[in-house]
Amino acid sequence: MLQLEARVPERGVDVSLEVAEGETVALLGPNGAGKSTVLAVAAGLLRPAAGQVVLEGAELTGTRQVPPHARRTALLAQDPLLFPHLSAVDNVAFGLRCARVPRRTARQRAQGWLAEVGVADLADRRPAGLSGGQAQRVAVARALAAEPRLLLLDEPMAALDVAVAPALRQVLRRVLEERTALVVTHDVLDALLLADRVVVLEDGRVAEQGPTSEVLARPRSAFAARVAGLNLLPGRWTDGPAAGVRTDTGVVVAGTPSGPALRDGDPAVAVFRPRAVAVYRDTPGGSPRNALPVVVTDLEPHGDQVRVRAGHLAADVTAHAAAELDLVPGTPVIFTMKATEVSVYGR
Repeated sequence: MLQLEARVPERGVDVSLEVAEGETVALLGPNGAGKSTVLAVAAGLLRPAAGQVVLEGAELTGTRQVPPHARRTALLAQDPLLFPHLSAVDNVAFGLRCARVPRRTARQRAQGWLAEVGVADLADRRPAGLSGGQAQRVAVARALAAEPRLLLLDEPMAALDVAVAPALRQVLRRVLEERTALVVTHDVLDALLLADRVVVLEDGRVAEQGPTSEVLARPRSAFAARVAGLNLLPGRWTDGPAAGVRTDTGVVVAGTPSGPALRDGDPAVAVFRPRAVAVYRDTPGGSPRNALPVVVTDLEPHGDQVRVRAGHLAADVTAHAAAELDLVPGTPVIFTMKATEVSVYGR
């Protein structure tokens, strides 16, 4: 089990999180949110100004900070960082040899790990003869061969071709099962397929956390909503005939409350899918409460539709509708949603 508390003022990070034994936790958040800083603290590459790192009951920080090589942690980054002069099998065996495992035993174990990640036939190749996906599999094998108590992954598939990433994702899904791991990713698929739980960081703080499916289905932070492909409007719950979430602009968005009952004035968020949004040039009659005046900031293809972005909000419309409305960046429009399509959650 990992218990981490870290305050790094120069990076604006103040985070507290836990990873249970055998659990994989995904760290999500925008660039600069502090995700890699958290990994660096866990790995011992960065000493926090305050806080502690406890792994399986042993404190790794404090006045006698345990150095990275003695922590029984393994860090897998975007770049495989394989030794160019060593073969794949010797790269994997390197950590074992440093731990004074006999050469023959180390190579046998390394060969087993290469087979585990599906590249046993590449054992004698040097990194220059490997593709990006093959090299990353070797890096995974090297990390696992050290039998770490904690596996740290910093966007391990970010540099891979989109055609290669799915295969490695399946490898990671298999080898991470019942291992204690902390995974930094921007990809919602990584979170869905690899992680038991998600921790969302924003501005160096934990914005929300919980089971992966729950966070992505009912996000409470702007970043999680964006990653999940949802719209999110924060505000406060307003009781009465015009019940709904009153946003900072004063618009009340009606919706269906979920979870614990909300009281007047409670912080809340309204969540709805882009496909639930209708787009108009003028405010339509009959839906004054859920009519949001916005300005189009971007248009992008989204399957057989066009995604209309207006800042942090999005709507999906047909290409015909986009043309008929004469939508271009800078166009003022009205986003509307049926109350039945809007879910409301307390924050």
